[in-house]
Amino acid sequence: MSGSDITRQPHWLNKSRMAASLGITTQAFDKWRVQPVARIGREAFFDVRSVLENRMALLERKHQPEADSVDGIDPLAEHKLTQERLRLTSAQAESQELKNEVTQRRLIPVEFFSFAFGKFIPAAASIFDTLVMTLRRRHPDLTPGQLDSISREITKARNLIAQSSDRLPEWHDEFIDSAD
Repeated sequence: MSGSDITRQPHWLNKSRMAASLGITTQAFDKWRVQPVARIGREAFFDVRSVLENRMALLERKHQPEADSVDGIDPLAEHKLTQERLRLTSAQAESQELKNEVTQRRLIPVEFFSFAFGKFIPAAASIFDTLVMTLRRRHPDLTPGQLDSISREITKARNLIAQSSDRLPEWHDEFIDSAD
């Protein structure tokens, strides 16, 4: 079908008339890049629907987030980067304050207690291992039943102390929860 086979419709306006009906110049109308509904010869015809669709598409593009932009750059990237830097700076300041508290001996980290228990427990265990023998030597009047009873209690205490190093983080969490 050639351009001459198309019949002009009464609601179609050429570029000059459409621009005049919109109250703009033909150059401004050209900048809108509205697609004509038909071409007859050298003349392009437009209808109101195509102009409205063009303007609505422009408004939609304007109000879409710019993540779909040509660069693919998030428009809030700079703001997000600033927020992350602020958060990081705040975390670093808090970390340094805690280190200063430890250095000034006003704060003791939980890891220290694990270290201290690691040194204390073996020393206490060796005392507990020899305690029944020491009591038997120093107090010969103790009966074997009494010594067995003491030995059982010492074993309970030794087991509790041996578990304390492993349970320290759990106790710390319990302490923190009870403080809230």
